[in-house]
Amino acid sequence: MKKYISIALVFVVVLLIMALIIRGSNDSEEVYDGFVQQVEQNDTPSSSNPVGQLRTGLEIPCYDFVVDEQIMAKRGYTVSFNPDTKLPNWVAYELTADETDGPWTRKGLRFVPDPYCKGEQADREDYRNSGYSHGHLAPAGDMKWDSLAMIESFYYTNCIPQDANLNTGKWHQLEEKTRKLAREYGNVYIVTGPVIQYDSIERIGYHGIPVPIACYKALMIRNKERYSAIGFVMLNGGEQRSMKECACTVDELEALLGLNMFYNLPNDIEEGVESKVTWADWNLR
Repeated sequence: MKKYISIALVFVVVLLIMALIIRGSNDSEEVYDGFVQQVEQNDTPSSSNPVGQLRTGLEIPCYDFVVDEQIMAKRGYTVSFNPDTKLPNWVAYELTADETDGPWTRKGLRFVPDPYCKGEQADREDYRNSGYSHGHLAPAGDMKWDSLAMIESFYYTNCIPQDANLNTGKWHQLEEKTRKLAREYGNVYIVTGPVIQYDSIERIGYHGIPVPIACYKALMIRNKERYSAIGFVMLNGGEQRSMKECACTVDELEALLGLNMFYNLPNDIEEGVESKVTWADWNLR
């Protein structure tokens, strides 16, 4: 009997060592600066994720035409996922001043398939040796306020192939700017996603993931008693323009995408907000 127990213990130890080796080899490819703690019991469990339920906040956009999409509401953002491109059409969320910081960090996290996505997604092999970074749309830096929100920011349904220089350069600066705006105005409504040129497109990986030609972001804040909005389009590679040079009106962004931003605003307010940029609200350079 003791012999069988010893054999069983050796077998368990071998399995644990193999698991640690596999985990270590997977994590070695991406190194992060912080550490993400385990989800606590008082956090919303993944099983309660309201997949398919479209939120009605001011940040939610809608298309002017029929689009193949799966709407998924996450803890920190809502995503419209396109099963054809295997990329998000858009990601939208409200960022409050309180959510711009928190105890949850990204160390040890890497991108994983979204368990709620019905169609095929990109995976790690698509990005490997592709020359492109895993580009967050809802950035991990906006999810420090909650452990589950941080974890879900690393789903492939929140990710696009992004030029590394853009990811760590102008796009990162825009993300930092967005957090600063949330702290200044109390909150900011955000819609972000890829710009895909279908007639001339680069693809990566086994799944043929399309590489966006640009990335967009629409922001809206409430300054006292009025709303103010702005759009940005940044080239996915070799973007040398200043943040202000990348800016545009939301109307111009909508014309490019066929997407109706902030459509839950009353029409008379929406038209005035989206047709112009009130530069004094944004302090761009």
